[in-house]
Amino acid sequence: MAHILMKYGGGLITTKSQMKTVDRDAISKLSRIVSELSGLGHKVTIVHGAGSFGHLKAKQWNIANGAQEDIIEQQKEAVNSIREDMLQLNTEVCNSLSNHDIESKSFPPSDWARDTGADFSGDLSPIENCSEGVVPITFGDVVDCSPPKLFGILSGDDLMVRIGKEIPGITHCIFLLGDTEGLLSAPPSDPNAALIPVWKKDQEVSGEHDTSQDVTGGIFLKLESASMISTIIPNVWFIDGRKPERVIELLKTGTTRGTQIVQ
Repeated sequence: MAHILMKYGGGLITTKSQMKTVDRDAISKLSRIVSELSGLGHKVTIVHGAGSFGHLKAKQWNIANGAQEDIIEQQKEAVNSIREDMLQLNTEVCNSLSNHDIESKSFPPSDWARDTGADFSGDLSPIENCSEGVVPITFGDVVDCSPPKLFGILSGDDLMVRIGKEIPGITHCIFLLGDTEGLLSAPPSDPNAALIPVWKKDQEVSGEHDTSQDVTGGIFLKLESASMISTIIPNVWFIDGRKPERVIELLKTGTTRGTQIVQ
């Protein structure tokens, strides 16, 4: 049986441009797939993004760059607010799983992780050793950092790298995207953009990173993260999260429509 590490993109489960706007229909579709995977005997671990529950406030107060003396008090308020918002979004994901008879357990990074990037410090063993039949969930979050930074954003993509490379037994790592079928030859807004079915690290990418909304690196960080994971896990994919049934197809047939990341 497979162990699937899945990343719900923040732009998939929220409306990224509208403050704290959750897409419950999208989350419900994902929960149905998790239920089906579990019913087939597979194990699932979930990481989810922040979307409009984190990026907009983080952008407003420049949280990604750490403490700044002239606005530090406002930043501290924003850090607490973003953490509360992320717990709220995480509750939406957990409640949806519960509605599909899936028990889950959350591991908020602000409770157990420190510093940012793929080399952040934190003990993954509670996620690894989650009870049989329980789906562990973690998510992008604001975490404490060493001085002088004091705080920063730990991306869900960096969590994917560490979990994918360090927790044994994971067979598939799937990034579920919110606005595209996979990696495209041009930004999704380009009518001539075509799906790239297989991507290697040395291939150039014509992408766009919306810095007005995204504070964690967008598609470029996802590609870098996926490439690192693919050194350990052979099945690393970008798949359209609006059509999560393709995850089932991948498990059953070994392939699906999307982009496989290879070495």
